[in-house]
Amino acid sequence: MAGLTGKVALVTGASGGIGQAIALALAAAGVSVAIGYGANDAAAHRLAGHITASGGRGAALSADLGDPAEVARLVEEAEEAFGQVDLLISNAGAGQRQPLEAISVADFDGTIAVNLRAPFLLAQRLLPEMARRQFGRVLFLSSVAAFTGGIVGPHYAAAKAGLHGLTHSLAARFADDGITVNAIAPALITDTGMLPGEPDELRQRVPIGRLGRPAEVADLALAVLRNPYLTSQVISLDGGLYPR
Repeated sequence: MAGLTGKVALVTGASGGIGQAIALALAAAGVSVAIGYGANDAAAHRLAGHITASGGRGAALSADLGDPAEVARLVEEAEEAFGQVDLLISNAGAGQRQPLEAISVADFDGTIAVNLRAPFLLAQRLLPEMARRQFGRVLFLSSVAAFTGGIVGPHYAAAKAGLHGLTHSLAARFADDGITVNAIAPALITDTGMLPGEPDELRQRVPIGRLGRPAEVADLALAVLRNPYLTSQVISLDGGLYPR
């Protein structure tokens, strides 16, 4: 982890679930963490306080990622708090389970805005400075739905599949600048607010017989972020769910 110690990370959707687990793992590795969050103010500030009390540096920064101006402000506030951003972990996601016939234009556009447009805008603002410093890490949190279509709906699957194209495009563009760009595609992780059904029903779908844990996603995230030779990859973390 020596390669990440002293770096600064911006983690979106970090007030709970996978984002919180990644933020805690980064802080434990000596990374300063800008905790991006939406509505869960108390949890975000509690996490920042915990990181600070443990000897690290954390700052809770709110933003509506569906609004491009708010995305820009989030980056500005992270840079003001810590001077720069070396690691972008774009974890925040949104998706309401809906059948095709029920998805309105607003539903579709809103899902794309948070799950795909916001990660693009964050990367667009941060990657040029990472390239100037010749170091950077970008990690997008996708979903197994990008491979299988999932059960949330086509709007969500399309947004997450778009992240894979974004990953490959950015990885190729910035590979010579000391920057890696990768994605993790988890499935059926507990304590995320994104489980599309009841846990007892869902765990029967998973070959290893249980749901995943946020800490397990964080373990993989840290391994990806610390590896300078790994780029342009989408890694599934799903208990054997895909492929079958």
